[in-house]
Amino acid sequence: MDFQQGLITTIHEYGFGGDSLGQLSKALVKRPTSLLIPCLYEEFKRPALTLIKDVLKEVKGLNQLVIALAANSKNEALEAEKFFSSMPFPVHVQWTNSPSVLEVLKSQEKNGLQLLGNPGKGWAVWQGIGVAMKSSEVVALFDADIKTFSPSYPSRMLQPLLDPSNGISYVKAFYSRLSLENHALQGRATRLFVGPLLTSLEQLVGTGPFLQYLRAFRYPLAGEFAFTKDLGMNLRIPCDWGLEIGLLSEVYKNVRISRVAQVDLGIFDHKHKTIGQSPSEGLQKMCTEILSSVLRGLMEHQAETLTPPQIANLEVLYRRVGQDRVKQFGLDSLVNQIPYDRHEEELSVQKFASIIKPAVINFLDSPVTQQLPSWARVLACEENLQEDLANAGIAETSLTKT
Repeated sequence: MDFQQGLITTIHEYGFGGDSLGQLSKALVKRPTSLLIPCLYEEFKRPALTLIKDVLKEVKGLNQLVIALAANSKNEALEAEKFFSSMPFPVHVQWTNSPSVLEVLKSQEKNGLQLLGNPGKGWAVWQGIGVAMKSSEVVALFDADIKTFSPSYPSRMLQPLLDPSNGISYVKAFYSRLSLENHALQGRATRLFVGPLLTSLEQLVGTGPFLQYLRAFRYPLAGEFAFTKDLGMNLRIPCDWGLEIGLLSEVYKNVRISRVAQVDLGIFDHKHKTIGQSPSEGLQKMCTEILSSVLRGLMEHQAETLTPPQIANLEVLYRRVGQDRVKQFGLDSLVNQIPYDRHEEELSVQKFASIIKPAVINFLDSPVTQQLPSWARVLACEENLQEDLANAGIAETSLTKT
């Protein structure tokens, strides 16, 4: 806990909050607001999504809940609709990979738009944003696997945006990633890769404005964020594990930093990804794509690219900073009496270091990535696409067979 401010407006958790849902319900009357949850059907079999549903049941005044669902059949989509049928506000389950949706999106190839994307979170987020912004001025996104979801989460994320006089267009979450089972530190991709990577890049290429911006976020990989419609309409959505960094890059391009805030959500836990046995698996694959996203942002916003000598230098710098972080987190854990496996943390740094050189070389060979176009561009081509997509995503009207 602290009360420090920096480049990004920071909303701390001081522990004095009262009725967070009551505050939120009062604030929701100011602007139509949607919540967006991208998820796989398998999440409906886990307790986290039930917890999220039970918390959201108490929210009054929400305009809509959008579930961007990847499902294998119409029956699964119908089960998802039934799961949320008791909510006190409208719920739209957008079956993102239904035959009807695929047909609608494929039809836009005639306009030169490639909207099918990779069938992952980015594609689901893009669809969900389009559906949510159809009737809302503010949208907040939460993942479906949050084990610690509480009433304060939507309240703290949304309140900065609900009063336009605050001047905020984008809110990013930050938190302490701790395991509910043993309280150990989680979030290795952020703690042991992105943090040391950004520090190393700043030493290598200097304190440019985009790097300063990224380093100002307490948790740049947080998947929870909220935004106003005027910003959301102009966001291009990345289709890989670089989604969060890529979105921060889009926000940097579209709004002044004074219109960005980050909000402390306290203790946070969700599913954990393994490190992976190769660079094409687990956190190694994730961090490879994150690195590409960071380098692409440096090109776009600082006109910076790495030379061959700098690539080797980056790996050496990263190893040193990463090893320093391992010692720091070890001491932090010791004093807080939480378990810490220093050997495993050191191995993670080694594996992350080994992906840097090949990842940078591959990126420089092909720096352009697939991004789904902003909704502003899409609607300039096909003004009814939001409505068509929303209708196609409803299981009852889908062209699929049960």
